[in-house]
Formats: sequence, C-alpha cells, structure tokens
Amino acid sequence: MEKKQWCGLKGRAVELVYWRDVRSSAGVFGATTVLLLALTQFSVVSVVCYVCLAVLSVTVSFRVYKSVLQAVQKSDSGHPFRACLECDLGVSQATVETHLDVALARFNAVVRELRRLFLVEDLVDSLKFAVLMWLLTYIGAIFNGLTLLILGVLTLFTAPVVYEKYQKQIDHYLALARSNLNGVIAKVQAKIPGAKRKAE
Repeated sequence: MEKKQWCGLKGRAVELVYWRDVRSSAGVFGATTVLLLALTQFSVVSVVCYVCLAVLSVTVSFRVYKSVLQAVQKSDSGHPFRACLECDLGVSQATVETHLDVALARFNAVVRELRRLFLVEDLVDSLKFAVLMWLLTYIGAIFNGLTLLILGVLTLFTAPVVYEKYQKQIDHYLALARSNLNGVIAKVQAKIPGAKRKAE
C-alpha cells in the first residue's frame, strides 16, 4: 500500500515537472517562484505571516459571504469548508517509517561516499571532488543559497520539457562532451603516478 502511494506521489511530481496538466504546473511553479522571490526581499517570518494572512483573508471572506448568503436565502447548507474539515490530513506511522527508512539509507550512502572521497580511497575520484568543491566556491561567491534555489526551481520546470523536445540533439552533444572529458581524464591519469584506477 505504501509503495503504491509513493509511486503515485512520484507520478504526480513527474506530471507537474513535464507540464502534463498546464494549470496545475503553472500554479505550483508560480507559487513556488513568487514565494522564493519574496524570501529574497523579506525575512522568512514576514513571508510566512503574509502568506497566512492572505489565506486567512480569503477563507474568512468566503465564510462570511456564505453566512450572509445563507441568512438572506434562509437556507441551511452548513459550513462552506465542511468537506475540508472532515478530511484526514494526518500522516500514518507506517508512512513516516517508510520515508524515514528511505532517508536513512540515503544519508548512510552519502556518509559512506564522503568518507571514501575524503580519505582518498580512489585518488581520481578525490581529485574530481576537490575540483568540484573549488568550482563551487566561485559559484558561492556569485550566488547565495536562495538564488541557487530559485535557479534550481526554474531548471526543474524547464529542463525536462526542453530535453523531451530536443532529446536527440542533447544526447548527441552530451555524448561528445563525455568522450572529450574521458579523454582528458585518461591523459591526466597517465601523467599522475598512482592515479590509474584498479582493474574492475
């Protein structure tokens, strides 16, 4: 049961990212982008409070409107949000345990990989990691974390659609770049003593 729910959740996320339902994707993309842009101008506390006030103003106005409408029409249709109030929004313990197990497995995998890189189990992989960290220092000097998050959201909602449309061309250029990179790595490995990988 939990696996079906997880697959359903992943399926909905994929549909959002690939813009299968344009209205839903536009809503999520727009709301996320506006929220992140608001966070660049205001503190987290201010943004959360303004969002809560905006939602409350809509729900209170709708509730008052429905109450007035019921009084004028002398109807007894009940609370306008009754269906939402009766929904069970709780998370089951089994769901929490499943997600915790997945998160723990991934955390342990990351810790093992970092240990391998920092303790130089493979010199080439550790050097690649060092180059990546060095490049990230320049990116960190140009962008802050929130800007990177905004760029990440923009990429998440545009890259899959672009890749789906131009897959052949992108795969062709990626293969060329990969072969050139492998050639450079092979040359570097030949020049550095002890940098050759163990035979797999």
